[in-house]
Amino acid sequence: MATQVKERDYYFDNARFILIFLVVFGHFISPIKSQSDWLYTIYNFIYTFHMPAFILISGFFTKGVLKDGYLSKIFRKILVPYIVFQLIYSFFYYDLYNKSEMKLNFFDPHWALWFLLSLVFWNILLKVFVKMKYPLLLAVGIGIAVGYITEIGTYLSLLRTFVFFPVFLLGHYLTKRDFKQILKPSIRIVSGVFLVLMFLAYHFFIPDHAKDWLLSSSSYADILGHNEWYGGLIRLGLYAVMFLSTFSFLAIIPKRRFFFTEFGERTLYIYLLHGFVLKYLFTTDLFSTIEDNNYYVMLLVLAVIITMFLASKPVIALAQPLIELRWSKLNRMLKKEEKS
Repeated sequence: MATQVKERDYYFDNARFILIFLVVFGHFISPIKSQSDWLYTIYNFIYTFHMPAFILISGFFTKGVLKDGYLSKIFRKILVPYIVFQLIYSFFYYDLYNKSEMKLNFFDPHWALWFLLSLVFWNILLKVFVKMKYPLLLAVGIGIAVGYITEIGTYLSLLRTFVFFPVFLLGHYLTKRDFKQILKPSIRIVSGVFLVLMFLAYHFFIPDHAKDWLLSSSSYADILGHNEWYGGLIRLGLYAVMFLSTFSFLAIIPKRRFFFTEFGERTLYIYLLHGFVLKYLFTTDLFSTIEDNNYYVMLLVLAVIITMFLASKPVIALAQPLIELRWSKLNRMLKKEEKS
């Protein structure tokens, strides 16, 4: 039994770390993806499953949703860091881009912070939906319907909240046995083949503007130019691809411990902090140099370096007071420095 628990923990930590690396890598690709067909292929391929897989795993760890104090814990762990970093990023962008005035808006999340705000809403919605009949079917219906509403946009990350909620809800209903099923050798092989075929389909058949559907932050009218009736059918098809690719990705995740496994517990830090590094690099000549010389492999190397650096213990200790409102690690680190 103890061995099974360890393997399960290693599995999810491995998945979380690989996913957060893909988030960082995807953001590295973003500024120059249009300069290379292969970069655009990688970008669309990653965005098909990396956030859905993150959301599915987040939903899996919500088994205590009906317990007293559940939402207050979510507000403390997720909503507070969102507010803190929304404020910090507002000052950061004001200084980085030499803006004439600083705009502070807690209702329109900066860049990657949408995930935290949606995570709060997903947990609130979960408490309601678990008491309903056919909750997953209803969630998918809402996720399709909201695409016809043009006024939502990025406000409170509501569009992404409703579009991705079925994934979060499904994660809540999954069990350990379900994950054991997809980790069978035969399923792993089929999943690997499916991912390869999907990658090739993105490169040779699927247009690059599929990214607008994958990001799920725009209405059908914004994507198609008009609020076409078949927008909902496209999203329904996208749900099918999203679920298949997400489970295929999760099926090929290793179960044993690796050197990066422990970093899977620190994904929130990497997620919140990598924006400062990348947004600064976007203002330099780095990406134009990479583009001019076709040094695209540097994007992969830099993504690895930054992901590992932001998962390091010194960074965690420094950032913990802001993210978890805990000062213990920082105090210990400072005392250690004083003694040395």
